[in-house]
Order: sequence, then C-alpha cells, then structure tokens
Amino acid sequence: MAAPTVIHLEFGGGAELLFDGMKEHHVTLPSQSDPWDMKQLLAWIQQNLLKERPEFFVQGETVSPGILVLINDADWELMGQLEYQLQDHDNIVFISTLHGG
Repeated sequence: MAAPTVIHLEFGGGAELLFDGMKEHHVTLPSQSDPWDMKQLLAWIQQNLLKERPEFFVQGETVSPGILVLINDADWELMGQLEYQLQDHDNIVFISTLHGG
C-alpha cells in the first residue's frame, strides 16, 4: 500500500468561486494500492472540495472546456492528462479561461 499523497491545488480565473472562494488547498489523498492519477483526483475534488455548479468544473470524467490545467507549471496535455500519475508534493493548478458577461 502506497503512502498518502500530499499535493497542492490552486484554483484561479474564477474557478475558485466554485470552491467557496478558496484559491489554494493543501490536500492529503488517502493511501491506495495504485498511484493516484488525474482522473481519480478530479473525482475526489468533485466529492470533497467542489461546493457548487459542478458542470462548470467537470464534464464526464475530465475538466469542463475552458478549464486550463497545469501540473507543476506544465500544461497537462504534455503530461498525459487524465493518466498522469500524481507525485508527492505536485502542484496542480486549475484556471478558468471563460468569463461570463
């Protein structure tokens, strides 16, 4: 069984409004037999942190269109997106690029 995974989450560009206005979250993910991946993290965020309007953050098993995801300052598209396996102390940033009028 792997040890718990400690990560830092940031929400910006308006995405923080879905999380009670909190931009930063230090999270300890529980131990599990396989490493955590981004797909599991998104489900965990939806169940444990997301406070309102889930359709603005997730769509199916991935992030909604208009949410930019950075893993340790790199575009998650370069990191394998949903398959990326989280490492201890990763910094994951979600930025909304959509601004309603």
